[in-house]
Amino acid sequence: MRMWVYVVRRVALLVPVVIGVMTITFILVTALGPVQQLNSYFGPPPVHGNIHTYSPTIPCSDITPGANGTCANPLWDNLAPQLGLNQPIIVQWGYYIYHSFTFQWGLVANHSAEQQTFLGGLIRGQPVSTVLSWLLPYTLELAILSLAIILTVAIPLGNLSAVYRNRPIDQASRVMSFSGFAFPGFLLATLLVLAAVLLLGTSTLVHTPWCPSGETAYSELTGSWPSVLSPGSCSLPGASPANFGYPNWLTLGVISHPTGFPTVDAMIHGDWWLAFDSILRLVVPAMVIAFGTIAILLRFVRNSMLEVMNLDFVRTARAKGVPESTVVKRHAGRNSLNVTITVLGLTFAFFIGGFPIIEDVFQLNGVGLILTYSVLPGAEDFALIFGATLLFTFLVVAANIIVDVMYAYLDPRVRLG
Repeated sequence: MRMWVYVVRRVALLVPVVIGVMTITFILVTALGPVQQLNSYFGPPPVHGNIHTYSPTIPCSDITPGANGTCANPLWDNLAPQLGLNQPIIVQWGYYIYHSFTFQWGLVANHSAEQQTFLGGLIRGQPVSTVLSWLLPYTLELAILSLAIILTVAIPLGNLSAVYRNRPIDQASRVMSFSGFAFPGFLLATLLVLAAVLLLGTSTLVHTPWCPSGETAYSELTGSWPSVLSPGSCSLPGASPANFGYPNWLTLGVISHPTGFPTVDAMIHGDWWLAFDSILRLVVPAMVIAFGTIAILLRFVRNSMLEVMNLDFVRTARAKGVPESTVVKRHAGRNSLNVTITVLGLTFAFFIGGFPIIEDVFQLNGVGLILTYSVLPGAEDFALIFGATLLFTFLVVAANIIVDVMYAYLDPRVRLG
């Protein structure tokens, strides 16, 4: 079977998984009731004195069959039929699946005080898909750096633990693995922030020559750093005083983001200081996120390597006089990657699940942070909650497709099965 045929088959098999997740979210949305369903799509009605008010003069008879309620938004009479809220439940489900696949996830309600100040309050009333597309690059940068740390540490250390079994390096890896299981990510992140406050006098863990206090001047514009400073209170080398400490390409009203990724955009504009600063401030959160996954992957890599090194083809290579380093790298190492890749795919959902807490602790303006703001008691933003859930679902599905392709590449027998 050709690789592209295999990829198409895997994608087709994962579509029902996505529809299943959408169905679960649909059931949760339906349980909210018709008015809350409209709130979840288009935000709440006007607020007077922190109380949602409904005008008695605007009918909302289309919300539910036979209902004579009223609402404060004159558009609701037209929106309810568009969403199918006056249709049978199976038709409503069809509308929901269609809107989910076309990224019509509703509007940001912006209930909480945290959301109202998030990115200068620019997200209120914006489509959820648009807001998440703004924040996704920051989360992806953190995810890419975390994955790089995981692969750089877990695979080599796991292989060395297998080669030097029961020796000091194996004992050290065992301690590291058990520590990763014992320390939840949020606890480790909180302890690091507390240590920074006590030892450094700031909650920011990185001190740089251009920002001695550990803070940054680009918080509101770039979004990948803590929102703690006003413009110009701390600037990078090469920043223009006329631009309040910002580089020429990153001035208010003239922001240029070709890709949306702050590090990549800084490199495109040749601002290497800002690119380095961006990566540096993601290192500690990435290490916290990676720590738990390393603990899981490390043990699987070690056990897989031990199993492969006892197989006949490895013993044959040794009998032929092949150097041990070649046996480990070319023979045993490649074949042990099959289990490693499978486990990495299975743990990706666990890996993604840690982002909301870690972004909240370190105040990184990503999808996880806005999701935590959306679930605050009394200020729930259902459109953002369900939109972020679908986005994370798409990410997990995409990751599993990549894992399947890599597995088929390493072991062609998978494509023939």
